[in-house]
Amino acid sequence: MESILGLLRIRVKRGINLAVRDVRSSDPYVVIRMGNQKLKTRVIKKDVNPHWNEDLTLSVTDPNLPVKLIVYDHDLFTKDDKMGEAEFDIRPFIETLKMNLAGVSSGTVITRIQPSRQNCLSEDSCIIYSDGKVVQDLYLRLKNVECGELEIQLQWITFPSSRGF
Repeated sequence: MESILGLLRIRVKRGINLAVRDVRSSDPYVVIRMGNQKLKTRVIKKDVNPHWNEDLTLSVTDPNLPVKLIVYDHDLFTKDDKMGEAEFDIRPFIETLKMNLAGVSSGTVITRIQPSRQNCLSEDSCIIYSDGKVVQDLYLRLKNVECGELEIQLQWITFPSSRGF
């Protein structure tokens, strides 16, 4: 079994201007995948600007694996419709965790990642040192869909038996 570096807590905050897949709205939920792990949020009924504020936690064994998010529209009688997808790289976040941040004041921006063709960011993503923790906020533009963004936040959790860096 691979040893775990630590846990990545992903707070799925909200969806912004998600695609309409039912008559006038959608019943969105988010599936997060990394390697063979799969987690999902609850379904929010009839809302294209849903607020989940839900924490999902992945065990990280390989920081080179991308994290994939897929938004679906929940349907009762037919297969759930895809409402776009995004993926992001946790390596910049992991690199920040490896830095010695002792003495850094809370609220300091450690790294800023710019949107590019290689990522799904819709605006700059800042990795911030806040109250002794490293946190990253991401606004992800969904691909393969006409519109929609997801706002998420990453936070790292170490635990006694984790391998760490």
